[in-house]
Amino acid sequence: MLARVANNLFWMGRYIERAEHVARYLNVNYFASLDAPNEQSQSRQFVLQSMLYMADDFSRNENELKEEEVLYDIALNPEKDFSVINYVKLARENANSARDLISTELYESLNKFYHFVLNYPVENFKKSGLYDFTVQVNENTSVLRGKIRGTLLHDEVYAIIMLGINIERATQVIRIINSKYKDAVFAQGSYGDTLKNSYEWTTLLKCAESYDMMRRFYRQTPTSITTLEFLILNTDCPRSVMNSLNEVCKHIMVLSHEKHPSKHSSAFLIGKVRAKYQFKIIEEIESDLQAFIENILEDLNNIGLKLEKDYFHY
Repeated sequence: MLARVANNLFWMGRYIERAEHVARYLNVNYFASLDAPNEQSQSRQFVLQSMLYMADDFSRNENELKEEEVLYDIALNPEKDFSVINYVKLARENANSARDLISTELYESLNKFYHFVLNYPVENFKKSGLYDFTVQVNENTSVLRGKIRGTLLHDEVYAIIMLGINIERATQVIRIINSKYKDAVFAQGSYGDTLKNSYEWTTLLKCAESYDMMRRFYRQTPTSITTLEFLILNTDCPRSVMNSLNEVCKHIMVLSHEKHPSKHSSAFLIGKVRAKYQFKIIEEIESDLQAFIENILEDLNNIGLKLEKDYFHY
């Protein structure tokens, strides 16, 4: 296939995944704050700053944020590059350019999703539509992933889409961890809440749809150690960073026909990055979480750039 078309497929997968994570972050943070056990986590300004920080690397400050404006900007403002509506538009545009390689069922589902987001009534959203909008976005992205797995040949086209999905999933989970870690640092001390046992770890797990399974796995209330270990290192958790890296390794081998990848290949870089984190221990990660976050985001970005150079450059 043409490198341009491969690039379109790759970014279609990434934008679908990005839209889902941003929408779920909006939903979970907004509604979880209503039941938060401490004053800081209940603060509307605290929640709005967290949302903007995750979506657009917003610098926290003392300026008053307007709730309607923030929620509209992140969800439905076509003039904001980080809005859900723009991610869905870009996913559809990329699908249009690779129309002959994907199934009718997948394209129709994506087209339906696009029109839902494009025509969502802005005034309704601002007044009471946040829950409905974000839930619908998450359901639509789940349908799209089902169509990708259930209607496409599991060949190079599928591998390219899944590379995009899993690289983006790892990136977004790390961005969510970064944002909620900052929230936990800001919120500690309120009503005796400490960083280790902050309510923000529970919110973090819910943002990654992993709260119930984490409770089942550890059989205890989330702490900083168990939450980070589950979302970063647990290979059985479908949202974990290591699970995503394992999936990326699996799918790059469909594109790379080298039995033993050369040191300058994408497959070699991906394997090297996976090995780098495969034998990390969570205490080491937690001791300097900020450095870990910066390093893994850089590694994931380098993988994306290397794939673009090797397979998508045109």
